[in-house]
Amino acid sequence: MSESSQAPLVRLGHLDHLWFQVTGTRCNLTCHHCFISCSPTNDRFGYLTLEQVKQTLEQSVALGVKEYYFTGGEPFLHPEMTAMLVETLRFGPATVLTNGTVLKDAWLMSLAEAEQESLYSLEFRVSIDGFSPATNDPIRGAGTFERAMRGVEQLVEHGFLPIITAARTWSETDDHEIIGRFVEALKARGYRRPRLKILPALRLGAEARRTHGYGDDERVDEVMMRGFDVSQLICEHSRMVTDRGVYVCPILIDSPEARLGERLADSLGPYPLRHGACYTCYQYGAICSNPSSGEAPDF
Repeated sequence: MSESSQAPLVRLGHLDHLWFQVTGTRCNLTCHHCFISCSPTNDRFGYLTLEQVKQTLEQSVALGVKEYYFTGGEPFLHPEMTAMLVETLRFGPATVLTNGTVLKDAWLMSLAEAEQESLYSLEFRVSIDGFSPATNDPIRGAGTFERAMRGVEQLVEHGFLPIITAARTWSETDDHEIIGRFVEALKARGYRRPRLKILPALRLGAEARRTHGYGDDERVDEVMMRGFDVSQLICEHSRMVTDRGVYVCPILIDSPEARLGERLADSLGPYPLRHGACYTCYQYGAICSNPSSGEAPDF
């Protein structure tokens, strides 16, 4: 995109999805491809309180929000994460993104009961970036494959069907083989019909240092947007709540200009697709959200 070009604006068509960054940038792992460089010592963003989540859920009703997502950092480092999810199931379907390494059976028992009593579903997305310790642990840390797979086993034991998400750190041409290996590994741990979602790597934060960032030519321009279905972009139907205010999406919280306001009501304006990460979203669709059908593919 030339310097004289204006980044195309995307208007919020309808606020369907609301995200909560409940543990800020604090995580128990330090993954080499994390696009916001979460770690046990990263406190750039802080925790949301249960009361803040409750207040935002109440505000979201009038705005027509249909689905809620929880992320971090690692959400289950928050001492009130279970209570937050139980509360959210009063308002709509909830999805929590977790690395699966700190789950407790007592939490999952409470959440299974809450989902059974709710009109809405509770989804878990577990991040595992390789089908074995040899392929996962160099990215996510020593021993993380076994710990995450144990988390998957716990979820299955409590009646959940977690969506396993893997960031593509391999060639796209190898997808078929690697997906097959993932499915084999998950079935071997008792997950009979595993659900798997492959995500493109976002070349921000730690991933930009691991490989490289976005080039100047990797931007969305007005020509690319002609005839494009803007509903494929997460900024057309989502916003992200943090302890520092509301951001346009879960990907761009490290970009100060992506902060849209203090309150949810302040965040409803259009946003220019000026970032390289917008180019990835343009290529692959709303990669952060669950599929529109509400289910990831079964293999």
